[in-house]
Amino acid sequence: MIRHLPMIVSMTAFMATTPAIAQDHSMHGMQTPGAQSSQPEKPKQDAPQADQPVPARDDMPGMDHFSHDTAASPAPQSADTRTMEDMSDMEGMDHSGHNMSGASGMQMVGTALPVGNTPPPPAPTDHYADRDFPAAEMAQARSAMMKEPTFSQLLLNIFEYQANKGHDGYRWEGEGWYGGDINRLWIKSEGEGEFGRGIDTAEVQALYSHAIDPYFNLQGGVRQDFGRGPDRTYATIGFEGLAPGYFEVEGALFLSTKGDLLGRVEGYYDQRITQRLVFQPSVELNFSAQNVPENDIGSGLVNFELGGRLRYEISRQFAPYVGISYLQKTGGTARLARLAGEDVHATSFVTGVRFWF
Repeated sequence: MIRHLPMIVSMTAFMATTPAIAQDHSMHGMQTPGAQSSQPEKPKQDAPQADQPVPARDDMPGMDHFSHDTAASPAPQSADTRTMEDMSDMEGMDHSGHNMSGASGMQMVGTALPVGNTPPPPAPTDHYADRDFPAAEMAQARSAMMKEPTFSQLLLNIFEYQANKGHDGYRWEGEGWYGGDINRLWIKSEGEGEFGRGIDTAEVQALYSHAIDPYFNLQGGVRQDFGRGPDRTYATIGFEGLAPGYFEVEGALFLSTKGDLLGRVEGYYDQRITQRLVFQPSVELNFSAQNVPENDIGSGLVNFELGGRLRYEISRQFAPYVGISYLQKTGGTARLARLAGEDVHATSFVTGVRFWF
């Protein structure tokens, strides 16, 4: 037992000194209370003012870090020097924290370029397809493409039987054209009559049409009237097109060889109920600048007509229909009709067919 006493004393002394050693390593160089420091004591520094930057962690006295060697740490820098260096380090940094000014091989483009007045690059003047195909053939193809193609259509919008009180009749209204998208030749015709009496009134127009925008055409030409009254020839100027809301509208002024000036405005709208069932309301107004007794026309608003036709499109080109039409004479024209013993208004039930090709 006495023989092992020195060993027990040595182990006890070693275990007593172990917490101090561990505390010295865990505090990274901090001295234990009461221990003598081998280095001279540094003077205490005042707390940093509000206008001075806080010193970096490397400059804090008595602190060691795993990533820094205390013996090799540089001497503390002054506040002014560190402030200027921090500001210089922040130059060239974007918001994401990457230094763009020092990146090599990167070029600023698009909206990142500085504001300037550099002119845009010139527009290419050559044709790209000429690089792969013969230039002469491509020039011929472009020339053919620029030529206005020609089309044609014939539309009979109204071709019907009218059931009136006491006397049945018939009526037609249609138009056809030939040409391109800009210039066309138009032929228009409309009229009506009674069975057993022949044609009451009818007209034919031959017009040149020129597109003034994507939706409207300006038209000019001649109109020829025939029927029971005296024949008349008119110089014609008007328009036709597609109004907002997909209303088909047209209007014209007519100046006769006798100096009579007439006017007309009309339009209709196709209201599609189903893919094949379509309702078409229509309106027509006729005017006269003076009295024309030989044609039973008074000055002002001559008459107006309202109609509604319901058609079933067996195909897009062919559609039978039924409907109703109401005609009202007004002003001087109504007065002349009463003097002649004629009705000033008429309601007709109609049935007919609409087709185009």
